[in-house]
Amino acid sequence: MNAPKCTEYDYINFLVAAQRVLSAVEAARSHPESDRQVAHDAYTRLLQRLPPDSKALWTEANGCIELNKGLLIIDDTTLDMPYASQMALVSRHWSGTHHDVVQGINLISLVWTEGDACLPCDYRLYNKTQDGRSKNDHFRAMLQQAQARGFQPSLVAFDSWYSSLENLKLVRDFGWDWLTRLKSNRQVSLRPGEQQTVSQLDIPQTGLTVHLRGYGLVKVFRTVDPHGNADYWATNRLPMTEPQRQLLADRAWLVEVYHRALKQFTGIEAGQFRLERSQRNHIGLYLAHPKYGLLSTT
Repeated sequence: MNAPKCTEYDYINFLVAAQRVLSAVEAARSHPESDRQVAHDAYTRLLQRLPPDSKALWTEANGCIELNKGLLIIDDTTLDMPYASQMALVSRHWSGTHHDVVQGINLISLVWTEGDACLPCDYRLYNKTQDGRSKNDHFRAMLQQAQARGFQPSLVAFDSWYSSLENLKLVRDFGWDWLTRLKSNRQVSLRPGEQQTVSQLDIPQTGLTVHLRGYGLVKVFRTVDPHGNADYWATNRLPMTEPQRQLLADRAWLVEVYHRALKQFTGIEAGQFRLERSQRNHIGLYLAHPKYGLLSTT
């Protein structure tokens, strides 16, 4: 059996050097002319041969992470592909960037931070029509994987999309603290039997301890942006103060910086692959390369 004519490292070198068009044909053209000219089929076979999972990313990140420190943050973003309706994994998603439903690939990231540096350590690509998994399924799977890898974070932060009771209880079962935002209609109570929505509470600036329906005691905070829009934050760390919440929220924002840098400084959105496995490996090799894992360092 002949040895492969190209490896994942050849493809990563192509990704680093490429500017706009990212395909197996362009990857083959990046090789110098020689007697051993690599055909585009070699890259097509490479992207079909590699396992389409996040193990390569964890291999790169593991040595840079202190498992017993720092925050774990989960969030998702849409890789914009407005003209790629026939490509694998592309569907319509809500985009916080565009504030509209757009066409693209939904990337769910788990990142670790202990201050300025934000390092990706796991990810999932949303494709419910094929694998039957919701975003919340991926959320739980990544946290279960993190727990199996030995993580003991000081806190887990995530958006209101992932603040279901099942998710909150999973984090609690691991013995971890969490910080999230709640939808304004979440049911809470100050006294037994007196349910009301969190938006109906008179929440002081120092926060308020309440009973979250179906869960137990949490501490909630209310913040208002310059446009008058209110956000409701919640944590199971009851002694948390507002300055502490603000500091943790600022650190959690680093996942947004990571996603923005990933899309701005790489060609991760430019992959031209119709087959799902090829698309997964194209994205996975971008995420696993140290050059891009450090993009979110500020």
